[in-house]
Amino acid sequence: MTMKTTHKIISNKIVQLVIFWATVASMTSCDDFLVENPKDRVAQSNFYISAQDAEFAINAIYGYLGSYSAGNTAGIYHSTFWYTIGLASDEMNNNQLGTFWNDELANFGYNAENTNMLEIWEVHYKSIFLANIAIERIPLIEMDSNQKNRLVNEAKFLRGLLYFNLVRMYGDIPLLTTEESPLYPASDPASEVYAQIIADLTAAEDLPEVGDILRGRATRGAAKALLSKVYLTLEDYEKASEKALEVINSGKYGLWDSFEDVFKLSSRGGKEAVFSVGFGDAGGAISFWEVGQFNVRLLPLELTRSRAKVNNTHGWQVATDHLYNDFSNEDSRKSVTFMANFLDDNGNQVNLSKIHIRKYWDEPADPTAGGSFNDFQVIRYAEVLLIYAEAQAALGQFATANEYLNKVRTRANLPNVEINTQEAFISAIISERRKEFVAEGHRWFDLVRLGKLEEKVNLAKGISVNPIYNLFPIPQRERNVNPNLSQNPGY
Repeated sequence: MTMKTTHKIISNKIVQLVIFWATVASMTSCDDFLVENPKDRVAQSNFYISAQDAEFAINAIYGYLGSYSAGNTAGIYHSTFWYTIGLASDEMNNNQLGTFWNDELANFGYNAENTNMLEIWEVHYKSIFLANIAIERIPLIEMDSNQKNRLVNEAKFLRGLLYFNLVRMYGDIPLLTTEESPLYPASDPASEVYAQIIADLTAAEDLPEVGDILRGRATRGAAKALLSKVYLTLEDYEKASEKALEVINSGKYGLWDSFEDVFKLSSRGGKEAVFSVGFGDAGGAISFWEVGQFNVRLLPLELTRSRAKVNNTHGWQVATDHLYNDFSNEDSRKSVTFMANFLDDNGNQVNLSKIHIRKYWDEPADPTAGGSFNDFQVIRYAEVLLIYAEAQAALGQFATANEYLNKVRTRANLPNVEINTQEAFISAIISERRKEFVAEGHRWFDLVRLGKLEEKVNLAKGISVNPIYNLFPIPQRERNVNPNLSQNPGY
């Protein structure tokens, strides 16, 4: 059974609700998205009446993660978020002509006017807006208490995930946890945002286990896995280890035997997917933004020109040569991850001038290749293993750290390593995560977290990176409206 995400199984009525809430959120997004319109309160109070209303409200939040969002803006994991993280690192270069804002990211010349900064900021806060309303309103509904608690904790998981993205990108940001907010909220310290993230994800640990809840929804394992990543980011290695080990010992997850299996359509919602955002297979319910843009952005334009069945591939973002060359030929992930050439319909080899990323394309199952039905895997089990390995190494437990690092390396057909110093282990982790999670929206976060952004970008792109780029700028348009928003140093 392929993964049935909330996004995929929602009915037309739910779609209408998603659009309704998108409209409510967008009413505050043109000039002052953090300001609530009092006229919307009538619609809100009339809506939260039944258990079905509560389910619909949570589904609307999930909708913002995927392929639908207000104003024809893509959902969070549709494209902009993950490729921005790739461009602003040593992972990707921009190949999309005319998009100077993407050139700025790849070349480290971006500022507070960058288009992607505003889009990412707005769609995250619109989603948080919906989560806050759900968390406040659902407890007031007369309904089954177990269902009520589950839905509220799903909203808390999603809010924790959203704030985790934002605080790592922007640092001090407005922390809004109720449906009413100040007219012009000031930025709150990152430490307070992290405290709220931990509180939300701790509450979400009461969610059902995977298998006891519809696939694609937040689970206990997803909450624990994300908590482990939060604690790792905060350098609380004891708690990072504890939460990662709870996921490992749950017996609910595992690695696919082959790295290629991770990205097969038949693997969606399978044993390695701790939390994923789904695309496709919704029966046309949300037809305009129904598919992910992985293949559109990553597969080469030459593929569309050379194969009759393939359509809508543009190759807008490409791998850096340094990334491609960092893989040994023995590493089984290399051929799965990259495309340097391919055969056309006549069996002739087409050599590409740039290295493209092909990992999301399950060619036998979806030979047309364009809009992808694949899921975006926000947290994979492989990452939980590497989090545990890194945290254990930081605690001086190198035997355990090597054991879990080698689980990921073994699948990649690489020999075991035995590392006994912290510096060497961090170097190994940076390398392993780079190769395991290409184009999965991790690289900039990893380099910043480990203090390696300037070094690694210089090696890959020959760019001397200004330290200001260890944070992204607060969008200037938001600061023009809200004078209480602080700006990050250097912007």
